[in-house]
Amino acid sequence: MRIGFYSSYSVYNKNRMFLDPSSPIGDNLMYPFFYLGKQLEKMGHSAATIDTDDLKNFDTVVFLEFPTFKNKYFKHLVKNKFEKLYLMVMESPIVRPNNLDLKNHVYFKKIFTWQDNLVDNKKYFRINYAHGLPAHYRVDTDKKEKLCALIASNKGGHAPGELYSERRRAIRWFEANHPEDFDLYGKNWDRFNFSDILLGVNLARLNRLTFLTKLLAPHYPSYRGQVISKKTTYQNYKFSLCYENVSGFPGYITEKIMDGFLGGTIPIYLGAPNITDHIPKETFIDKRDFKTYGELYHYIKHMPEIEYQNYLGAIKNFLEGPNAYPFSAECFANTIIKEIT
Repeated sequence: MRIGFYSSYSVYNKNRMFLDPSSPIGDNLMYPFFYLGKQLEKMGHSAATIDTDDLKNFDTVVFLEFPTFKNKYFKHLVKNKFEKLYLMVMESPIVRPNNLDLKNHVYFKKIFTWQDNLVDNKKYFRINYAHGLPAHYRVDTDKKEKLCALIASNKGGHAPGELYSERRRAIRWFEANHPEDFDLYGKNWDRFNFSDILLGVNLARLNRLTFLTKLLAPHYPSYRGQVISKKTTYQNYKFSLCYENVSGFPGYITEKIMDGFLGGTIPIYLGAPNITDHIPKETFIDKRDFKTYGELYHYIKHMPEIEYQNYLGAIKNFLEGPNAYPFSAECFANTIIKEIT
């Protein structure tokens, strides 16, 4: 079979998702697709992004995020009643609201999604942000000279449930109260983020004007710049603030908490309301358990060593055991291959 893929993010097309496991926003975030391509090849199939070949040469096509009819490939395939169309839903509803519109699902034979309420293992199948998981998990606690870090891009928005503003509240609290125990990393914290709509005009277009975003940038004293590797950076910290971009959507769990685990930190998590359905409660700190950042800080700052080691032990047991399989590149590839070949 010739299997085609198309990402809503152009940077991953031209076959890059199968050639380069790296990603601008995460450590080896595209590794699951890199691994998937290799597995398909071993089975005698071939995988490519559909912008590299004539559409008629593909037996099956998988879209990463709902493409809308502005996409020339999707429009052509639907018009010609191409039957083997599949959809992969990864993004949050505040970034891709079309993903959640059930009317858009009728064009696809099967859908791979994080939406727990839709999963029936007939048309809808659970898929996670996946990783290459370690066979043996080890944390060098001697390197952990710092308390807490947050690694995320500076984004904005006003959709219900957005957590961009909660991230900024956390940052400002640490900067005002315990700057010695907190560092901020990521893209664009040295720039102003336009996210409002004024008189029907989407001001986000102004983010292209680098000189203007730099000129208006708020000052974050805790900002330490971008990182080459989240894992390497996190190795210096005991805890990590791992907030999703949105809360209130069961099953929406991105790479953030796993990045915290793989970097050897104890994640402080906020996002999916049913996170413990997928990841054991003893492996992370649930931000919802603390009314204030003062309470949270006191808990992590004065955590007894035995309790800290218990968290690390629980993380090790999780990552090395069968319960982490749904977050592995192997599970990602096996799920897709089983349902589309």
